[in-house]
Amino acid sequence: MGASDGTGRSPADTGTDPLGGPYLRTRFALPARPATFLRRQRLIVHLNQALRTPLTVVNGAAGAGKTLLTADWAAGLRLPTAWLTVETGDQPPGVFWAYVFESLRVCGARAGGTPGAPADPSGVGQRLLASLAAELNALDRPVVLVLDEYDRMTGREIAEQLEFVLHHAGQGLRLVLVTRTEPLLPLHRYRASGELTEIRGSELSFTPEEAGALLRLHGLQLPERAASALVDRTRGWAAGLRLSALAARESTDPEQYLKEFEADHSTVADFLLAEVLEGRTPEEQDLLLRVSVLDRFCPDLANALTLRTDAGLLLAGLHRENAFIERLGHSWYRLHPLFREILRAHLRERLPGVEPELHLRAARWLRRSGFLPETLAHGAAGGDFDLAAGALVDDLAIGQLFTGLRSDALAQLFAGMGPEARSPASDLVRAARALARRDLARGMNRLGQARNELSDAEDSPGLAAARLSCALLEALAARLTGCPSRAEQAAATAEELRHDLPDHLLDEHPELTALLMTHVGSARLWEGRFDDARAVLTRVAGAPGGLTTVLPRVESMGHLALLDYLTGWLGRAERRALAAVSEAERAGLPRPPGAGLGRLVLAAVAVDRQELGRARVLLDETARLPAREHDPVPTAGRALAVSRLLLDDGETDAAAKAAEPAVSTAVVSPWAEGRAAVVRSAACLADGRPDEAVRLLHGVGGDQPVCAVEAAGIQVAAGRPRAAAELLGAVRTEGRAGPAVSVGVALVRARVAQESGDTVTARRLVARALLDARRERLRRPFLQAGDWIEPLLATAPLRELAEGWLPSGGPPADGEPVRPRADPALLVPVELSGRERDVLRRLARMMSTEEIAADLYVSVNTVKTHLKSAYRKLAVNRRGDAVRRARDLGLL
Repeated sequence: MGASDGTGRSPADTGTDPLGGPYLRTRFALPARPATFLRRQRLIVHLNQALRTPLTVVNGAAGAGKTLLTADWAAGLRLPTAWLTVETGDQPPGVFWAYVFESLRVCGARAGGTPGAPADPSGVGQRLLASLAAELNALDRPVVLVLDEYDRMTGREIAEQLEFVLHHAGQGLRLVLVTRTEPLLPLHRYRASGELTEIRGSELSFTPEEAGALLRLHGLQLPERAASALVDRTRGWAAGLRLSALAARESTDPEQYLKEFEADHSTVADFLLAEVLEGRTPEEQDLLLRVSVLDRFCPDLANALTLRTDAGLLLAGLHRENAFIERLGHSWYRLHPLFREILRAHLRERLPGVEPELHLRAARWLRRSGFLPETLAHGAAGGDFDLAAGALVDDLAIGQLFTGLRSDALAQLFAGMGPEARSPASDLVRAARALARRDLARGMNRLGQARNELSDAEDSPGLAAARLSCALLEALAARLTGCPSRAEQAAATAEELRHDLPDHLLDEHPELTALLMTHVGSARLWEGRFDDARAVLTRVAGAPGGLTTVLPRVESMGHLALLDYLTGWLGRAERRALAAVSEAERAGLPRPPGAGLGRLVLAAVAVDRQELGRARVLLDETARLPAREHDPVPTAGRALAVSRLLLDDGETDAAAKAAEPAVSTAVVSPWAEGRAAVVRSAACLADGRPDEAVRLLHGVGGDQPVCAVEAAGIQVAAGRPRAAAELLGAVRTEGRAGPAVSVGVALVRARVAQESGDTVTARRLVARALLDARRERLRRPFLQAGDWIEPLLATAPLRELAEGWLPSGGPPADGEPVRPRADPALLVPVELSGRERDVLRRLARMMSTEEIAADLYVSVNTVKTHLKSAYRKLAVNRRGDAVRRARDLGLL
């Protein structure tokens, strides 16, 4: 081949490159792997695919471990493998191809006497490249050519020449490019034809398991959680892990060092500054420094910080060059965490004092664009709390201070708000934070200031969101102060304001309405308006809304459970309370104020079932909940459960003291007052003071059936049967009172009959009470009834009704739950038909009667017939009891 074709001397003959210098043999050598190198088999397996595709690209940022990975893989190949480390001086095509030819000769892929190598450094002829391609295509087995640091080759001419040789070499060449940037080859064509193997930055990242193994190679034995934390911080970046490990080895506490090391004062910083930041254009450096204040950014946001218009092009270029910028999709990016730390430190050094202004520019752009969480963070970081509070209130997101999911983070964010923030929105946020932690004095003061400011302002639609936020806080304040009328007024105001706000904004924040309705429902419950409270609380408990409404749903379920308990429905109260506790636990709520009401109801139910050990455990759990000192309903609920437990433990003085809710309210709660009076009265009776016990019952009326029934029992025990009868006659159940009321009424009348000598009536009434109580496992009325009931329970018919669930003679030892003796029903063989078992199995899966009918292809009436038969055979009359009994008998 002649000089006119760009060819000349054979490198084997001359040993010099086209520029006349000797070939640098180190460029053809596989890089040495250090003793701490970790072979990652998953990547070796992936790289093996390179033997089946013409082109392979290993593309990652500086220090991603791509060169050592590829060298380790190449060292194990049985094919001739040429390695060339590209340098910037290879830009002239003749120089680049001369080194390629020499690398092929060094690995034995070309014979030493093979003619043809570029002689002209400035160019290479087409005939020479065609000759090389034909030569490779004729080989019996392919040659692997690895071009390391290929990102230094920026010329399009060489890329086109390389594509020509690769295409015409056929099966004779396997080209592997190790690069930081996207090569200029037509990768899309290779992808489409399945002829491209790719390993990119995400795959090069170390997993926690691999990081742990790497640390062990450096002599560091760290817990798995420490390795995982380091991987999170470094994003699995190989160089970051190695440099951190080397530095940690010098520390007396490596685990603590890796947890707390300052990236901007470490060898990691030196590496990133040298490999990534230095050498960038001034525009690129300025952009990187300014966006370091952001968790994520898009071109428009970056332009807002830099006051430029070309951020889109700069970011695309930086990402293409793997400059530690990750693409998040939809034109959004983020910096590598360590790189961001280092850049922020340099921002403070190079541009002191500019950081707050960058935060404010970001906050303004984010607010206009509708990114609330980031607006709040940057507004606070920039010191403009009026901006941050205004964004929170205008977005109707003030309820998030109470929802338990972001409440702690938001409270912390606004903790630095000083007196310079004077807008109504800032005062609303101050009031919300105070009320959330039950600081009523401060909260009411701030709420009053905000209310006055909003009242003095013009009646502008732009203030509707602030006024609706104020109504929410007014409802909460009314709930905490026990002022139902104020809560109703807040609800009415909120309803009017909703018309002034866009529907989409209300739809985005269902928690605001749910919280407001919960506060109103709690205030109604406190006032004793049970039906009205149930109506609004049921709407909240059943409302959709996902995680944003978890807390109000949980609180509403807890209040509904208390309503069931106060009206005598123990089983229903227990189910609702369990649902509330379960919902809170599933959502991972950090147990904010009010979320413990479900456990309080469970404790009260446990007391009535005389499962005193369980009641103590539940009350201990609620005692550890935060800020429970000034919410009337939960406070009264706790007083109720604690006082009854103390009473049953014989601690009468303590019970009387605990019965009174330690909370000051605008309105006295009839049920809280009545329950407290009953406990105090019972304590006096137990201490032998019947007259005082009767006096304390003054004011307990029939509008609180459970209280009235217990008060009637005390009247009878104090020798006042006529007063008891009058009290029972005044009880207004209207069909809504539960078994606790019917059981109590039956026992009071039974005692009156027994003491008047009418044993037959007494026995019949006790039997009725046992039947009603058995379904609810309601033991307390019988165990606390006194001596008069024991002869009746000793009779055969009543003993059989009490067998297995009601102990004979006092509560269980140590207050543990009753352990029933063998239930006679379990000793009798039960035979269920196949269809009855089918129905029970579906019952166990919580299917409705209609669902069971559809699943079994029978009518609903047929299902009901099978259920009735199964109930009769199992001696139960409830679905849950049937499933439990069938399981106890081994039938399911």
